[in-house]
Amino acid sequence: MIVYPAIDLRQGKAVRLRQGDPDQATVYDANPVKAAERWAEAGAEWLHVVNLDGALGERSPNLKALSRILDAVDIPVQFGGGLRELTAVEDAFDLGVARVVLGTAAVRNPDLLRQVLDKYGAESLVVGLDARDGKVATHGWREVSDIPVADLGKRLARLGAQLALYTDVARDGMLQGVDVDGSVALAEATGLRVIASGGVASLDDIARLRAVAERGIDGVIVGMALYAGKITLEDALAVAQGERET
Repeated sequence: MIVYPAIDLRQGKAVRLRQGDPDQATVYDANPVKAAERWAEAGAEWLHVVNLDGALGERSPNLKALSRILDAVDIPVQFGGGLRELTAVEDAFDLGVARVVLGTAAVRNPDLLRQVLDKYGAESLVVGLDARDGKVATHGWREVSDIPVADLGKRLARLGAQLALYTDVARDGMLQGVDVDGSVALAEATGLRVIASGGVASLDDIARLRAVAERGIDGVIVGMALYAGKITLEDALAVAQGERET
């Protein structure tokens, strides 16, 4: 199971939001490259980088920050946030990202999903399935549809998606524990390999996910718990790899 340290970019800085609320942002690194280097040095296999401004439909210097991160580390980067047109996806891959996350675009524009799958392959794409009370949330989580998240997952799997990033919006940035049951239920209902996100608070969360990894859990995003010092990345990696108990 892969542990993805999260670097959320807002106006070129590494921040964390509470429940995706841009008005509840805490800056953790004015220079996000330092965060990327810190996680790489600690043994991260991947980085998860999000353009929060893009997800919110705002202009920002985040692509420049992403480029600096890609130049600074040698590990693959998964990138999402505001990728709603093929040109934006192509720009991200041209910069050097290994995988893109399509959230709102996957809901609103299945043709884009097909184009990305055809051009880059299923392992280069993650569909972002963000949910509030079991219903799909889009546009930086500010809009909640009436679509059950599992129904959307099934639809995207039929189009060829294989990986999903599942976030329980209410838990994100709250350190309340990850939604293990919801993550497994989504994986089993859709056949997608699921990367769990939102609410990781302790090594116990990672251990609980690892215990059900064979049921479709591919990885976990960890953000606030790392930045707030609740856990270390080294310990998280060891638990995820079965090298230590919590």
